Amino acid sequence: MIKTLSKLLLALLMVSAGILHFVRSGFFLKIVPDYLPFPLEIVYISGVCEITLGVLLLIPRFSSLAAWGIVALLIAVFPANIYAYQHQELIPAPQIVHLLRLPLQAVLIWWAYWHTGRINTLLVDETKRH
Repeated sequence: MIKTLSKLLLALLMVSAGILHFVRSGFFLKIVPDYLPFPLEIVYISGVCEITLGVLLLIPRFSSLAAWGIVALLIAVFPANIYAYQHQELIPAPQIVHLLRLPLQAVLIWWAYWHTGRINTLLVDETKRH
């Protein structure tokens, strides 16, 4: 029950964030590192990925794969969080907010990883050893 609710919340978070990439693209454009080409396309592509992965997370057949995709996406966009921290003038917020976004990404990665099914496999394998 908890895992089902967690999966639903993660899916809603991903779909909502993906929609925001289109509704508030200017915000996301600010944090695309300036060394990357095609920033608007990157914002839109990441938005499509977030929406797609969020929806797929709710389809049992694709759930584990979608969770792995979310992990990969969160790792791929992490440089944007670093860039936002390094250029805090781009998004007016207290310094602590920018700092907390960095470890929050690790929490989100762990949350998605929990839904890959890999943690359960590791726990079962560990209990078989003892």
